[in-house]
Amino acid sequence: MALDGRTSPSPRSSGRASPVGGKWYQPDKPPSTDKAFRRWESSIERALSLFENQSLQEWADYISFLGRLQKALQAHPANISIIPSKAIVSKRLAQCLDPTLPSGVHQKTLEVYGFIFSMIGKDNLSRDLPLYLPGLSITLSFASLSVRAPFLALLEKYLVVLNPRALRPALKAIILALLPGLEEETSEDFERTLKLLGGFKEAVRQSDGEDLGHNHSTGDEYFWQCFFLAAITSNGRRLGALAYLTRNLPKLGYHATAVTPTAGHDQGTDTNCLAGIVTSPEPGLLLRCFAAGLADEQLLIQRGFLDLLVTHMPLHSGVLQKRVKTEDLELLVAAAAGVVARRDMSLNRRLWTWLLGPELTSTEADGAPQLPVDTDADHQTSHASKTMYFEEFGLQPLTKALLRMIRREVSNPIERARPFRVCLSLMDRWEIGGLVVVDIFLPVIDSVRKYQKIAPNKEDFKEVLRSASVFFDGVESGLIWGKIAGLIASAISPGKSPAHERRENLVLVDFIITHFNVREEEMLIVHAPLTALTILIMLAEVGNSIKSVGGFASANELPLLALTTVSDLIDIIPERAFSDRSSTTNPAHIEQDHLHTLTNTIVLHKIKTFYVHDQGNLDACAAPLSSCEVGELLIRAVGSFTCQSLCDPLSSADVGIKSKLLVMMLAKVPTAFSLDVENILKSMHSSLGGSSSQLPFHLFATITSLAASLYTSSYIQTADLSGLVDPLVRLAWSYLSASHPKYHVETVRCLWQLQSALSFDNREIEASLCSLMSERDLGGTYAIRDADPGRSFSILWTHTLRDNSGHVDRRSTKVSKSASKEAKGSARFSDIGNYEVMLAKPLFLFLDALLDDRTQLYMTARTWLQSLVGVDKLFHIFVAKFSGFHFLQTITTENASYLDSGSSPYSEEDDLDQCFYYLRTLSNILRWAPNNMWASLTENTISTDTTYRALHRITGRDGEISLLEFFSHVCLRAISGSHDPNNSELKARISQFHRTALTTLHQILLSPYAEVVADLQLDHVLIGRLVQSLEGPDPFIQVLLLNVVFDALKLGNTTMQNSVDTPASPTQEQKRSAQDLTPRSSRLSFTVDQNDQAPSLPPPPSSLIKCLQAGFSAPSSQPVLDSWVSFLTECLVFYQETIFQILIPLVETFCSQIARTFENLQSIFRDVGVAAEGLTAPESTLISLLNGLEHVLARAHERLLLDELKLPVIKSPEQPQGFFGNMVSGVFASEAPQARSATANNRLTVLLSFQDAVRICFKIWSWGGPDDGLQDAESTASFTFTSLRMRNRARRLLEHLFEAETLECLETVVEVWQKSAPTQTSQRLPIVVNLLHVLDGSRPKHTIPAIFNAIYSRTNPTALDPSRKSTLTASLNDTDLVVFLVDYARSLDDDAMDEIWTDCITFLKDLLTNPFPHRQTLPSLLEFAAILGEKVDNTNFGEQRRMRRELGDLFLRLLTAIFTTRPMGFSDSGGENDERCMPTRADDVVSILADIAPNLPKILVESDRVLAAATTISASVIGPTFKSRYFPENVSKSTLVLLYQLSRLPNTSKFWKRDLADAFYDQKFFANTAELVESNWLLLLRQWTLSDKERMPELLSRLVPPTTAGIVFGVGATSARLESDRRTQLNLRRAATLILATGDDHFVIDLPAMQEKIVDLLSATTTSSPSSTTRADICLLLRALVLKTSAIHLANLWPMINAEIYAAISSVIAPDHSLPSETYNNYSVLQACKLLDTLLCVVPDDFQLHEWLFITDTIDAVYRPSQFEPVALVDELSEELGLTALASTQQAESSTMHASNAMMRRPLIGPGGISDEGTWERKDELVGKVLRPFFSQLSIFAFESTYSMSLPDWERCRGSLLRDLFDERSIVKAL
Repeated sequence: MALDGRTSPSPRSSGRASPVGGKWYQPDKPPSTDKAFRRWESSIERALSLFENQSLQEWADYISFLGRLQKALQAHPANISIIPSKAIVSKRLAQCLDPTLPSGVHQKTLEVYGFIFSMIGKDNLSRDLPLYLPGLSITLSFASLSVRAPFLALLEKYLVVLNPRALRPALKAIILALLPGLEEETSEDFERTLKLLGGFKEAVRQSDGEDLGHNHSTGDEYFWQCFFLAAITSNGRRLGALAYLTRNLPKLGYHATAVTPTAGHDQGTDTNCLAGIVTSPEPGLLLRCFAAGLADEQLLIQRGFLDLLVTHMPLHSGVLQKRVKTEDLELLVAAAAGVVARRDMSLNRRLWTWLLGPELTSTEADGAPQLPVDTDADHQTSHASKTMYFEEFGLQPLTKALLRMIRREVSNPIERARPFRVCLSLMDRWEIGGLVVVDIFLPVIDSVRKYQKIAPNKEDFKEVLRSASVFFDGVESGLIWGKIAGLIASAISPGKSPAHERRENLVLVDFIITHFNVREEEMLIVHAPLTALTILIMLAEVGNSIKSVGGFASANELPLLALTTVSDLIDIIPERAFSDRSSTTNPAHIEQDHLHTLTNTIVLHKIKTFYVHDQGNLDACAAPLSSCEVGELLIRAVGSFTCQSLCDPLSSADVGIKSKLLVMMLAKVPTAFSLDVENILKSMHSSLGGSSSQLPFHLFATITSLAASLYTSSYIQTADLSGLVDPLVRLAWSYLSASHPKYHVETVRCLWQLQSALSFDNREIEASLCSLMSERDLGGTYAIRDADPGRSFSILWTHTLRDNSGHVDRRSTKVSKSASKEAKGSARFSDIGNYEVMLAKPLFLFLDALLDDRTQLYMTARTWLQSLVGVDKLFHIFVAKFSGFHFLQTITTENASYLDSGSSPYSEEDDLDQCFYYLRTLSNILRWAPNNMWASLTENTISTDTTYRALHRITGRDGEISLLEFFSHVCLRAISGSHDPNNSELKARISQFHRTALTTLHQILLSPYAEVVADLQLDHVLIGRLVQSLEGPDPFIQVLLLNVVFDALKLGNTTMQNSVDTPASPTQEQKRSAQDLTPRSSRLSFTVDQNDQAPSLPPPPSSLIKCLQAGFSAPSSQPVLDSWVSFLTECLVFYQETIFQILIPLVETFCSQIARTFENLQSIFRDVGVAAEGLTAPESTLISLLNGLEHVLARAHERLLLDELKLPVIKSPEQPQGFFGNMVSGVFASEAPQARSATANNRLTVLLSFQDAVRICFKIWSWGGPDDGLQDAESTASFTFTSLRMRNRARRLLEHLFEAETLECLETVVEVWQKSAPTQTSQRLPIVVNLLHVLDGSRPKHTIPAIFNAIYSRTNPTALDPSRKSTLTASLNDTDLVVFLVDYARSLDDDAMDEIWTDCITFLKDLLTNPFPHRQTLPSLLEFAAILGEKVDNTNFGEQRRMRRELGDLFLRLLTAIFTTRPMGFSDSGGENDERCMPTRADDVVSILADIAPNLPKILVESDRVLAAATTISASVIGPTFKSRYFPENVSKSTLVLLYQLSRLPNTSKFWKRDLADAFYDQKFFANTAELVESNWLLLLRQWTLSDKERMPELLSRLVPPTTAGIVFGVGATSARLESDRRTQLNLRRAATLILATGDDHFVIDLPAMQEKIVDLLSATTTSSPSSTTRADICLLLRALVLKTSAIHLANLWPMINAEIYAAISSVIAPDHSLPSETYNNYSVLQACKLLDTLLCVVPDDFQLHEWLFITDTIDAVYRPSQFEPVALVDELSEELGLTALASTQQAESSTMHASNAMMRRPLIGPGGISDEGTWERKDELVGKVLRPFFSQLSIFAFESTYSMSLPDWERCRGSLLRDLFDERSIVKAL
């Protein structure tokens, strides 16, 4: 170190005269009249000038300089004992001890040191020790053997003998200086160094200290405290510290059994004294010294400190047990336990010895005390003593230490899992692990659970879980389940525990069962059943009192959580856990007597004893209960719970899970006698018959499942189950109500579960269903049969046949989580092969309704046939019935044909009535058969070969025949029978039988169309009557009225009957009308043939449309809505000329009713519970309304197309046949408004209706998607079925709409997409794009051209054909459409490029012929082109080379067009970072280019094209942005990302380096925000620096040394000096920024050049150019070097850094207008303080030897002696400044304490510490608010930081430096 003492500055010294009152720093006053002294002083200055004026390159130059200096010093006058310019002399000597110089230079330097010390004497050396010691202290760390001896001799001769008051502040530095000499115990200088260190200990020892022997004294406290601090802070010197401790640390523990009581007392007294010298005044330093050693990276150091713990500081020592704080002991124990993570046996052995206590006799092996070899007789006693020792002394601190480690909230998975690995290793010794794991087990598991919520990703959580699982597997199962039982007891037991704790305990139990291995044999067989039993018994004991615990959402929440845990436990228990019987002689009888004595209290006591006292250890004791007892008790407890819930309505909320437990137990436990079956049956009967209101569904499902399980497990007989069938079926019938579809699927499954239990031969359920369907049939008449039984049966039939088949949602191939959970959680019992067991007889009862069209049930049955599920299954029942009639089997010979069968008369034995009934029913079915039913009869076949004799004798055919053919044969066989002439009673029956058969055959052979017979004028009256019927109570009267109204309307149009194809009645046809349409589709067509023109018909009465609106809106019409839809469909033919006038009213009516019905349906599934009975089924209502809407839109669109075909087509013959026709022909055409034609108005009407339909259909289609709300979990299956059905219907309508008007429907969808985001920059719903992917009519080849048409309709509509032009009814602009185009294109599969490639390329080509109309959308279109390039790169269709080249040309043209149509517009405006001016995505060219840039090689392929694109971007974006007058405000994050991506492209360095250099060397560069610099600029600068090694030398060449030549006075001189200062400041900051941007030690090779430039600039004065204003920026550069350069490379800089910091901080108290005050301005002082602050934060190894110059780095910082005189600069200044401004000081103290208590070691100045925000133009303000608090707290803050042993916060230091670098306020402003 060197500190200048001259009053005039030296060009290379950078030192300044110090104003501080420290005597050692102030220059000695020479004799003013002594000429000899002045000559001697001049000779010394001449010798020093050799170092300053000559460049010392070779070691000989240094030898020569030292010789001249020594010679000059030796010529001193005899009476002089002072050194002139001593600060400069000390600095030059320190520089000569450079580690890079040879040992000869070092020896010569030490020789000069020795002469100076001998000349100045002891007193002067004591005073000047801060001048000379820093330069000497580093010597031993690099000294060769030839240098070590002179160095030690120098210290022995001159320093050890100094005044103790002079040595005391420097003691820590002296210890650090000597520790390198102790690293090698075999070296020659080891003993000498050890002795020298002891000499310093004696030198600072108090004179009145008491000798304790072994070179210990009561005055050694200060030495040991400094030694411990040195060992804590210096990692590189810790090996030497270990060597010294091994030989000199007092032994602080003894064996009490090895000495007599008196000797023990003396030894204890001596030990107390020895303990005092190493623990006073701060005992925590001793433990932190050991903790630092135990955490060292070197294995040998860890082993050595463990040896010291064993031999010198055992756990039972008084120091650890009495003197230190509990937290400090925990810190030491945690550090010791941490060594097990290295998995090294030598470390583990020593740790076990320390934790388990010393042995009475031990042997040494491997350098460490080992456990003795115990004899067998003493083995157990020895282990017991070790356990007692650890339990007494080490258990509590180790447990607390581990808990503290476990509870640390860290997100790093390695750090989070480290405590788990430590705990696992500790369990290797059962004496330790067995005691510790009891307290840490649950915290470990809870830590993993909490980490699951904060883990950055799933992989991190899995990593932590793996480590915890290994620990979990190492814990005894008894302990695990004992802890689980404890958690359960604390959660359930009565008490004052808050609700959140109870809930957390149960959640933790569930977490253990779910995530850890609890499936070991012992756990499954013993512990899991016991735990489940514990929960059930505790719930039974506490009863309803547990429900009164506050804080839960409901009273049943806590019991439900507990029961869920029981369910999880029982689920993993195997059946073998309950099958082991202990006795073979009537075990049931014996156990039954015994179980009566096992009350809940006794059982809980046994389980508690087993887990609490016996630790759940099955090796030490037997299980508290046998497996049979546990099973019986579980059955008994669950049965009791189930009975209670079934009987008590207040407890029925959790009956589902309780009965589920019972069902699970019945399946796992052999037949148990403790189950009170009679009581359970009684409870079920009570629940089914006790309440007058409808039973909750979960109770019904519970009883059904429970009854089936009891019967299957043989607990009840068939009669018992039969007694439950009828009430259960009646209850199920109520849940099959069509008005409430919530539990349909679940109810059907319950019925089949009951049927499966009864076996398929039992028909009791069928009988109950028949009874329910006919119970309202009073007196046998059907006239009053309502529709509800039929609806319920149709639901039963549908879900029975659907439940075994999968239905895939076309919107996505993924199955929803709720659906998959439902599929796993409930078994499906319906058997499609046995459906007739339950459904056959009810089916025929239902079909009987077709006989009488006056009943409501008739319409229900007819409607059901139109949408029948399982048509083939329906007719197979008829096949089975017909095959049972022998009189139909008339073909007897094997080879006979069905034509050969003879005629035989019917007899009384032939069951003609039954066969007639089946034929009549079949005829009624075929009467209303839709197209799909006829198709099913044709496609489904049966086998009629000789294997099936009955079928063969009916048909006479071999092989497979269709059902239609079979029924034909049946009819043939039926009519083949003849009358018996002798039996007249059969005539009428046979005739009726024949007529029915013939009718059926006629329906099979012909299509049943009716003809219009007459023309009646009754339409007005009937329409009015129909309107009145809407208010009536019976909705089915409307059907009859609709028929007659339709007939009346036809009567007025008899002249057009031959041209209009209408069926006899609208209610006789619904879907059959599809036959009359185009044969290629089975749906209603939205297209029309050009030649198919319907004739004109007279319009119907005007009241008809109002009647239709009223009918579709009235609630009473909902049950017969299909009839209304059919009526409307047939009536639309009358509105051929006026359909556009009625279209909007009808569509509005349909859309409003669809929306209302859909909302009702949504609320049904969203609300919990069963809704009130309604009049209609919302599902069928919604589908009927959609059908009606589709019919209306189809007919209106059909009429529109016919009208448009009549318009003349005007087309210019010169139009080229491009994608858009003539793109530019209409550019200059007149766009004067023209009158809209009637056809155009009609088209607008239709399109507005289409838009309404698209919106409502999209709303329905999106139901049940991921963005939809939560549904009731109990009805998941029904919700899935219903929502899928509604979505599929809406999707079909959307497909038809899109096929008819693709462009307009697409614009409507885009409008929905555009409005789905609340703001312009928000994310849109992806479900809108998903819709286009699932619609058949919106394939990419249709959608992409439609989007292009929509864009051109808004940018250049005259360039489009009229047929392709949008009507602009959607509120969209071209930007919205292009943004949607980008999102849609991004979502397409790569294979879709084959379909759209030609259209896209043609569109881009045509667009580029006139890009100006598209100037606002060009950036997004460029992104679209980039997406095409990325996707085509993944495919191989077409001519890839030509296609890629063509796309590349278009991309480059688009890129050019962007900047041609919008030149510089985006970069010439300031304030782009302002949120109010943030551009949208479509306008943000830079952001789009930044996303595209990485993929330019994929898009453009050829390198020259990539280079051309990069050149264009650089010239049009980057360059103008950086050269703008708004720079750097106009630079956004996207701009820098774009530049970075360009820098990664090959062959582009020429452009991006130029742009980056322009920005970096711009004078406004440091106006950038620190956040933007840290996130983006530094990455760019790093790339720039790595690609160009000459960046730093070129930058350093811009730094010119200060000069005073040519300085004149005046404004011109000041301006020139300010400009020079500004340039120097900017270049210094640029150098610091480059250092921060690169990796550590990147600029080490440039370090000498930097040092030279810094030294030159430090010679600047206030009048030089540049001036001393640059001092602050030099400190910034030094801070950057300290943060990014290893300490080993900074050795040459320490003298300069120390001198600069000292001079700058000392200038604080310099008088105004003095040289130091003018040299260092306020900002320079502040930056010097921050440099010191940074050094103390990161503590480089070598700086610890110098820090005592600035702060008190010993224990004196906290415990100051009574006569303390500070030597450190900061403490001297603190006393000098005084303690005024108390408020600011107190505020600073609080911030200091906050910073020192932080988890990381952070600077004192900055966030969390002393605030430095401000301009600090006034010195008194800077001193009062920053410097005074800083000086007064820095020493203690540094000590607290060291004491906390926290790691430096490098990111905080780096961020603080960045903020200072990019603070433009501190840069000089030009005049």
